[in-house]
Amino acid sequence: MTTLTAAPLHNIAVVNNIAVAPATKPAMYQTFVDAVTKAGGTIVDDLAQASALMWADPSAPDLYPETIAAAPNVKWVQLPYAGIEPFLDHLDHDRIWTCGKGTYAEPVAEWIIAALLTGLRDFYLFTQSKTWAAQTGRNLLGANLTVLGGGGITQALMRLLEPWNTQVTVVRLSAEPFPGATRTVTQDDLLSAVSNADAVVVALSLTPETHHIINADVLSAMPNTAWLVNVGRGGHVNHVALEDALRNGDIAGAVLDVTDPEPLPDSSELWQFDNCIITPHIGNTPEMGLPLIASRVEENVRRWLAGDPLVGLVDVTAGY
Repeated sequence: MTTLTAAPLHNIAVVNNIAVAPATKPAMYQTFVDAVTKAGGTIVDDLAQASALMWADPSAPDLYPETIAAAPNVKWVQLPYAGIEPFLDHLDHDRIWTCGKGTYAEPVAEWIIAALLTGLRDFYLFTQSKTWAAQTGRNLLGANLTVLGGGGITQALMRLLEPWNTQVTVVRLSAEPFPGATRTVTQDDLLSAVSNADAVVVALSLTPETHHIINADVLSAMPNTAWLVNVGRGGHVNHVALEDALRNGDIAGAVLDVTDPEPLPDSSELWQFDNCIITPHIGNTPEMGLPLIASRVEENVRRWLAGDPLVGLVDVTAGY
């Protein structure tokens, strides 16, 4: 867990003053207000009096410049989602930035288990069948999995996979062994890492280096019996290459909870493949997520007021 100590401010009253903005998503706004208050913070409407800003609408990055311009004393910004791509142009080194990374890991990992079983067990065939179908499917038990990403989602997934006795290769920036993984490699070994996988799970942050990390070369390197599962960001997968792989039978199928763009247009060819299952970004729904991000906001406000390390720190240079 990445931590950073909040920079002490001279006026303790200023430290206690927390702003929540914008108010464009009433449910999230009120959730954040309640979390700040529960943690002992003082909600201020005058942004100039705030030491910290809880951003309450992930879909409104365009409102950030005018908001922060009215909040010259803000030293810490809390973003609500793990993915911060819409705010990359606003990140700076003058403030502490935290986000929801790790907060939603458990429900997202649960979705991955469902996706793996749906693909490997051929549920996608049976849900469409109108008659008794042939007996097909493979076990998740003992399967070879390759997981791209070494963050909170992968940590939660490893815990859920323990009873399945899977062999997991984790691909991440560092080759330092990932807890619970059979093997840990860097992206330089991606092609070999997917070459014997029963399923490839994408659970990365989206950066210029990971954009279209799943391309024609990777899809060709996967066995034609392997499933692709993407719960990271739609930009991780080259959709044209995926369409070709599905059309040519290069992989068994794909389960996508994220697409590029979102929502995926009805005109996308991906909708035409029976073995391409698309869910509308439900790895973490608002009903699941609001209580989780409320806990993160409450915890971080408590830490901020006490001068303790914050959690979910954004690496401003890396952009996640």
